[in-house]
Amino acid sequence: MEEKHIKYYSHHLDRDVEMLVYGNWGYPILLFPTTLGRYYQAKDMGLIDSVKGLVESGKYKIYCVDSIDAESWYAKHLNPQYRVLNHIQYDKFLNNELVPYIRQECHVGKIGVAGCSFGGFHAANFAFRHPEQVAYLVSMSGAFDIRTFTDGFYDDTVYFNNPVDYMPNEQGWRFGHMKIVLGTSEWDICRDSNVKLSNILNNKGIDHWLDIRGWEKHDWPLWNKMFPDYLSRIL
Repeated sequence: MEEKHIKYYSHHLDRDVEMLVYGNWGYPILLFPTTLGRYYQAKDMGLIDSVKGLVESGKYKIYCVDSIDAESWYAKHLNPQYRVLNHIQYDKFLNNELVPYIRQECHVGKIGVAGCSFGGFHAANFAFRHPEQVAYLVSMSGAFDIRTFTDGFYDDTVYFNNPVDYMPNEQGWRFGHMKIVLGTSEWDICRDSNVKLSNILNNKGIDHWLDIRGWEKHDWPLWNKMFPDYLSRIL
């Protein structure tokens, strides 16, 4: 399985953003790390190896992007207003720079996004904010209420990055093209978050798959089973 390390310069972030890219060709999946994770986390924790066969066969190309969580949602040293504003710059980097680059490189109109835990939030929030860019969403053990990171601060910038707030007011038809997987388990600390989001999507008539697995914990062994299963089914 080919691995390529790249640095993508972002004008919105004014820095290089590091990534690991797996595969020569295939449908692109932008993979977000978990809480405060780096671009090499998915490799270190076995998630990339779990889909090795799908990558080597040319079905998928995986882009493991770095996060800026330490400067945004987890930046407790910053005023909550600036945490959100920093995330908005990250979203602009993704939407205006990285995703168009991936689409052009892979010759596709839309990409797939995926992530585990806090990466599941990133994937879902990006997909729901920018459905014109995304055809596939795979969230594994995600949580979707970002207000727990804003210390009571709330305005439009929080609202429009909080899926459980803005999705009830969205038009369901905007997501009709998207294949959505919400993966969780009975022992998952984020189980209720996934059930809540699933109910919101059901109320909007947005088709999706809520997959609640057996008695497994919120951790990499669960996600390393989920990821190849979901990727083998969505295309």
